[in-house]
Amino acid sequence: MSNYGQQTYPEITAQPEALQAALRQLERQQDWVRRYIGNQAFDEVVFIGSGSSYYQAIAMAATYRRWTRRSAAALPSSELLLFRDSHVAAGRQVLVVGVSRSGESSEVVLALDAVKDTPGYTVAGITCHEDSTMAKKADCLLSPLGKEQSTVMTKSFSSMTFMMQAAIAQAAGNDTIVEELKQVAELDEAVVPKADAFAKQLVANGAFNKYIYLGMGAYQGLAQEAMLKIKEMSYVWTESYGTLEFRHGPKAIVDPGTLVCLLVSERARSYELKVAEEMKGYGAFVVLLTARAGDDTAFADAVFEVGGEALSDEARGVLYMPAVQYLGLYTALKRDVDPDQPRNLTQVVII
Repeated sequence: MSNYGQQTYPEITAQPEALQAALRQLERQQDWVRRYIGNQAFDEVVFIGSGSSYYQAIAMAATYRRWTRRSAAALPSSELLLFRDSHVAAGRQVLVVGVSRSGESSEVVLALDAVKDTPGYTVAGITCHEDSTMAKKADCLLSPLGKEQSTVMTKSFSSMTFMMQAAIAQAAGNDTIVEELKQVAELDEAVVPKADAFAKQLVANGAFNKYIYLGMGAYQGLAQEAMLKIKEMSYVWTESYGTLEFRHGPKAIVDPGTLVCLLVSERARSYELKVAEEMKGYGAFVVLLTARAGDDTAFADAVFEVGGEALSDEARGVLYMPAVQYLGLYTALKRDVDPDQPRNLTQVVII
């Protein structure tokens, strides 16, 4: 029996506790919400991160725009550091929110340092480590159970994304969405073990030479993170696209042996499923992650239901993450690769 995955597996499995802890911690950090994410003095919020943290930033910015109806953007940390004027208009009051599991990623820290004393800029952050460099330089939300030993982000990604969404819901003054997120934390307890069994069987029975992840809206960032999990853990070639954008050229790579995994929204469900069905026609093995199965999903090779059909797409998003994380884990194990020790990678990237 291989000992591979001894760190990664329990960290994926511990997500429900991490989400609940994030909610409790947010209650203790209400002043952070008022001072930063809920402060009407800012013209724009710019979420920055590197790697998985950038993909979180994409989901956070999409959620912020949708729930508050205010301006937000997501940037790789290096873009704000080195090409700020290409992305942020002059003369605006800008809140920059650094996203970093460790709080030590040098690109995030350098980017915050570069703007913190610049007129019109205010910095804040979200991390799992209260004593980190970023937490000392910027007032940060803290995901207390997001800390991980493994290199690859799993529960930290889910808990930090979820915590920021809860902060955004409070900033928007939307009690309905606040309650939705409490439901998500409860649903996650059942979703995680179901996702484990689903991914394990899928990998055991499948033979895939490449993986494609598709998503729209806030799910575009989550699809990119799903892509990265497979690539980091198992070294399988993987790509990610906006769902409808995939039809405009990239679909040429689809053939038998291609797994196409679609993160299905309810908002664009009919359009997205048409794309997935088209990929099935080209020979792809189609996996749907969705709130609900139905007659319209019967064409798919595998369907994973997370529930929460009545929830907003943004709130439901983190419920899709355990399945794609376990998919990365079990793909690695099948290929006799240790997801705890990914090749060429370290937990903290330093320039």
